[in-house]
Amino acid sequence: MTALTLSTAAAPGLRADAIVIGVAKGAQGPVVAPGAEAVDKAYDGKLAGVLETLGASGAEGELTKLPAPAGFKAPLVVAVGLGEEPGAEDAGYDDEALRKAAGGAARALTGSKKAAFALPVDGPGAIGAISEGILLGAYSFDAYKENGRPARSAAKAKNGNAPLAEAALLGGKPRDAVHKDAVARAVAVAEELNRSRDLINTPPNDLTPAAFAGIAQAAGKEHGIKVQVLDDKALVKGGYGGILGVGGGSAATPRLVKLSYTHPKAEKHLAFVGKGITYDSGGISLKPAGHNETMKCDMSGAAAVFAAVVAAARLGLRVNVTGWLALAENMPSGSAVRPGDVLRMYSGKTVEVLNTDAEGRLVLADALWAASQEKPDAIVDVATLTGAMVLALGSRTFGVMANDDAFRSAVQEAAEEVGEPAWPMPLPEHLCKSMESPVADMANMGERMGGGLVAGLFLREFVGEGITWAHLDIAGPAFNEGGPFGYTPKGGTGSAVRTLVRLAELTAAGDLG
Repeated sequence: MTALTLSTAAAPGLRADAIVIGVAKGAQGPVVAPGAEAVDKAYDGKLAGVLETLGASGAEGELTKLPAPAGFKAPLVVAVGLGEEPGAEDAGYDDEALRKAAGGAARALTGSKKAAFALPVDGPGAIGAISEGILLGAYSFDAYKENGRPARSAAKAKNGNAPLAEAALLGGKPRDAVHKDAVARAVAVAEELNRSRDLINTPPNDLTPAAFAGIAQAAGKEHGIKVQVLDDKALVKGGYGGILGVGGGSAATPRLVKLSYTHPKAEKHLAFVGKGITYDSGGISLKPAGHNETMKCDMSGAAAVFAAVVAAARLGLRVNVTGWLALAENMPSGSAVRPGDVLRMYSGKTVEVLNTDAEGRLVLADALWAASQEKPDAIVDVATLTGAMVLALGSRTFGVMANDDAFRSAVQEAAEEVGEPAWPMPLPEHLCKSMESPVADMANMGERMGGGLVAGLFLREFVGEGITWAHLDIAGPAFNEGGPFGYTPKGGTGSAVRTLVRLAELTAAGDLG
């Protein structure tokens, strides 16, 4: 990843390929943001006018390049839009605006060796946001391209495809412990989030349930996390009918992975549960053409949980965090579960399978019940669960459902705090009737309208009594099929990783429940 340094150097004398500055939308036109005073001075105080002449307005996502002034050791100035200029009553520039601006600049500087970021810095929060933005924006996944292995870095640099190699954060104090801690946190979270992106982008012929479990075991050894893997034989012995039913149609057998991070002084225990369908064909209820091509991303929930547990361990958070990865491949074959089959779940409940493409809730049900047996203080599950949630909230916002209104609000607030758009969704009791089955305790499908809510109600049935629970349906933001924006790349995004990490931090601090 991009190397980060804190620097108190002045922009004119810094050797770099580019100086990144912020520009905001002011009442009368673009306004040069704090941090770029030395650059503006070199333009005789007319930088805002120059940028306006070049078409810049300061709008979020806007990027303008111009030659650096005479006397600068860097040849290029990159002005990134920060959105509306803060008013006198505001606390300064929003962290998410800084994160997006830094990410867009880092991506635009692909192939560069070094850039200096002279964005507004008013404390450790801004430093952390800018650091995260740079590291997330510079992300690339090219392991499967020609010369796409680590040994080819020199060749990549030559053809201009290498990520930005180094970023200096001007205004950051290299000897200030608080500033250093902000960068260290950003590095830990961003590295693990980018690891989740790698997993999501990995082709399903390489990322089978067994391969994913192996990656988790390796990370556990590296970071002191206890990892337990239940293979197909152990799942049969344990009675995990949901995971076995979904994975039964594939030659790549399913796994249930448990990751346990413990802190000796922890007073709370969080459980994170992730849907890990490494490829989803829909099974016998086969998806139509045009809906299969990106289904390697159906393990994004498990990737988020995995990344969050490792990040919690790296940060040494004073909380116990258990991650459950429900891993299976949903394929049609002679041994695949059929519409009309009845599965006996790990909880003992029976479920009539009406649609084999509603498989995520089946693997999650087993993992939720397993997590419940440890009586954690709260459970949060994460899943690319329903197309209905995409229809409801679009491609950049995930839905939050819960069995406790206060906890649902807390989860949404944590998501918004770290820059992940989330929206509270209800669990209407009347929809439960639509999941009644004449042959089993319940069916895996209900009313089509409100399908995302029906899925949430189904999952609620497998949460232990008295346990606070939330469900994040990340079907929209988990995989970006459009062009990159801000610090979000095309492909796997790592949605919900930062929300889970923030929940763990709040719990460790005693500020969540």
